[in-house]
Amino acid sequence: MASPKPHLRQGIWYLRRAVPRRYQAIEPRREIWVSLETDSREEADAKIRGVWDQTVAGWEARLAGDSADAERRFGAARELAKIRGFRFLPSHRVAALPLGDLLDRVEAVPRKPSGRLDHVEAGAVLGGADRPEITVSRALDLYYDLTADLAHGKNENQRRIWRNGRNRPIANFIKAVGDLPLGEITPDDALDLREWWWQRIEEDGLTVNAANKDISALAAILKVVNEKKRLGLSLPLSGLSFRGDEKGRRPAFSAEWLRDKLLAPGALKGLNLEARCLLLGMVNTGYRPSEAAGLLPAHVRLDVDVPHISIEAEGRQLKTSTSRRVIPLVGVSLEAFRECPEGFPRYRSGAGASNLINKFLRANGLAETPAHTIYSLRHSFEDRLLDADVDERIRRDLMGHSLNRQRYGEGASLTKLFETVLKVGF
Repeated sequence: MASPKPHLRQGIWYLRRAVPRRYQAIEPRREIWVSLETDSREEADAKIRGVWDQTVAGWEARLAGDSADAERRFGAARELAKIRGFRFLPSHRVAALPLGDLLDRVEAVPRKPSGRLDHVEAGAVLGGADRPEITVSRALDLYYDLTADLAHGKNENQRRIWRNGRNRPIANFIKAVGDLPLGEITPDDALDLREWWWQRIEEDGLTVNAANKDISALAAILKVVNEKKRLGLSLPLSGLSFRGDEKGRRPAFSAEWLRDKLLAPGALKGLNLEARCLLLGMVNTGYRPSEAAGLLPAHVRLDVDVPHISIEAEGRQLKTSTSRRVIPLVGVSLEAFRECPEGFPRYRSGAGASNLINKFLRANGLAETPAHTIYSLRHSFEDRLLDADVDERIRRDLMGHSLNRQRYGEGASLTKLFETVLKVGF
């Protein structure tokens, strides 16, 4: 495209140019005249290229503003506001500006031939453009675009390692909580992520350091996207790290809290049947939530002399070989399995029973402290066995813990286990 030349009109130099075909859909004029605000030809020649480039940039921004792509549209609004001489502000902040500043913005919005305000320009200058809904997975793509300099100079293997260290935290968040829009992440979601990590620490033997590193990387990724895309969000991702010595120190529910709060009539009526039965089944068995989710109908044995469940590797992988065990059913746990005799098919695929139950406990004042979760029921069961002076071998057989020495014999009979659990059950 040839360089524009200034035109003199009534002693002032102007940019005069036909509107290119590309922009005719969003520019009602077929020819534009833009004052260069000078009577000097030399100064006009120096200014005209910049004025033309700015005009084209404004058209490009308006084209993007008509796009169906939310991110592009929002970025275009920011750019268009800048071109018009304003900083983009959301509408509530525009409304709070001093009257003079507000009127300047209103007057800067051009009108269409019909006399109506141009909605694209108005969205940019008056803050009506919607923020894009960026999901967590989309944030990762944006992060790589925004931090391309960080990968510069790395060889192929280094880039692979670098990207894996960022892909993993995003994948873990999605697995634990879901692929949420960044603006919809709540403190409860953050606590669910932390709880998901704690289960992996306890059940899969992962380290506190691995969890902290993953959570820190996630926060860093989302912070970059939030800042560089100017989303202005308050992401609740601080204070989630674990202390280095925290493993194994999950608080147990006290017997008093179980009796007076958690097992009070109607306390759990807000949970769906399977979630409620899974929780109550845990009270007198101490099973891991993942073990409960993996139970098949054949593993729930009620029509026998000693009702019990059998934790087996059928259809799933157990944490350790010692996790395979039978646990007698008594009290509220027996009643729960009578209501759910086929186990918990709703959660068999790994769907988040723990997340659902933990949210319910927090929302209904049933968590004894903020650190208490459904997993605290497992520790409560173990503490009650310890308080009752139950033999270490029997405790480990019920909990699915490994012995610190070679295992001999088959362990206690089912009848003996039943008598033991009966002493500590609710």
